[in-house]
Amino acid sequence: MTLVVLLAIWSVSAISSLPGLAISPVLGDLSKIFPKATELEIQLLTSLPSLLIIPFVLLAGKLSEGREWWPVLMWGLAIFFLSGVMCLFARSMAALIAISCLLGVGAGMVIPLSTGLVVEYFTGDYRVRQLGYASAINNLSLVLATALTGYLATKSWHLPFLVYLLPGVSLLLCLTLRHAPSVPEPKESLQLQQSEIDRNKLVGMMWLYFLITYAVLVVTYDAPFLITKYHLSETFSGWLMALFFLAIMLPGLFLGQIIRRLKSNTNLLSLAVMTLGIGLFGYARTEWMMALAALLAGLGYGVMQPIIYDKTATIAPPRSATLALSFVMAMNYLAVMICPFILSLLHTLFHTHSEHFGFRFNAFLLLIMTLVAMIDRKGFVLGLDERYFVK
Repeated sequence: MTLVVLLAIWSVSAISSLPGLAISPVLGDLSKIFPKATELEIQLLTSLPSLLIIPFVLLAGKLSEGREWWPVLMWGLAIFFLSGVMCLFARSMAALIAISCLLGVGAGMVIPLSTGLVVEYFTGDYRVRQLGYASAINNLSLVLATALTGYLATKSWHLPFLVYLLPGVSLLLCLTLRHAPSVPEPKESLQLQQSEIDRNKLVGMMWLYFLITYAVLVVTYDAPFLITKYHLSETFSGWLMALFFLAIMLPGLFLGQIIRRLKSNTNLLSLAVMTLGIGLFGYARTEWMMALAALLAGLGYGVMQPIIYDKTATIAPPRSATLALSFVMAMNYLAVMICPFILSLLHTLFHTHSEHFGFRFNAFLLLIMTLVAMIDRKGFVLGLDERYFVK
C-alpha cells in the first residue's frame, strides 16, 4: 500500500465527524444574524441535516454492496465539499437550511465508508489496528475542528464553514483509490465463513453501540449545566469537552496492545471504566472530579467503538461488510438525535431537575450492561473469544 492510499483512507476518517461543527459556534447568534428567522427555522437548521444523515448512511451501505463503493464515496465527497462551498455564500436562513440538508446527504454517503475502507484494505490484526487509528484520527479531528470553528466564529459567522472544504482534500486523495487493489481476505477469515449478514449478531451490535453512545452523550449535553451550577470557569467547559474527546481518541492508538492484554475482558473492563466515569459525574462538584470523570468515560468508550466496527465486519461476507457497518454507524446518529429527548423525558418521569440526575441514571444503565458483560463475557456481542482475530 502506498502512502497516498493510506492518507486517503485516513482523510475520510478525519472528515466524518465534521457535520454540524460549523454551525455550533454561531447558534446563539443566529437570531441576530437573521432577525426574521423563527425558532422553528433555527431548530430545523440543527436537526434536519442530522436526520438526513441516517437514511443516507444506510443508502450508501446498500449501494456499496458488492465492492461498488468508489462511485458512492466520490459522489458523497463531492456533495459534501460543494455544499460547504455554498455555505460560505449563504445569505438567508432558508438557503442555509437547504444547503445544510445537502451537506447531510453528502456526509451520510461518506460516513459508512470511513470504516468501510479500512475493512476493504486491511485484514486481521492489521484491520483492528487501523480501525483504532481511524477512530483516533476521527476524534482528534473533532477536537481540532471544534477549536478552529470556535476561533473563526469570532471573526465572521461565515468563516466556520471553511472546515467543510476539507472534503475537497479527501476528494483529491481518494482519486488514487480507484486503481488501488484491495486486500483479499485470508482463507481462514471469519468473513469468508459468512454467506450473508448474521442478522441476530448485527442487531446485538447495533443495540450495544446505541446504548454506550447514548450513555456517554450525557457528558456533552449535561456537563455544561454542572459547570454553571457550581460556578466554575466558563473556559473549563471547552477544556472538558476537549479532554473527553481526546480520551476517546487515545485507546485507538494502542488498541492492539489493549486487546492482547485484556482479551475476553476487554468490553467488561471498558464498560466498568465508563460506569465509573459517568457515575463520578453524578457526584462531581469540582473541576478535577469532572476532568477525571470525562477521562474515564472517554477511555472506556474509545476502546469499545473500534472493536464494535471490527466485529460488525466479521459477521458479513466481504461484499456486504460496508452495509453491515452502515446499520451500526446509523445508531450513533440516532443516539445523538434522541439523547436530549430521552434525558428530558426521564427528568419529567422522575420529577427532578437535578443536573446530576442524567449522569446517575446513565451510570445505572452502564452498571447493568457491565453485569451482563460479566456473565456473558464469552458471548459475541460483549465478549471476545480466541477466534476473533485472524493472525
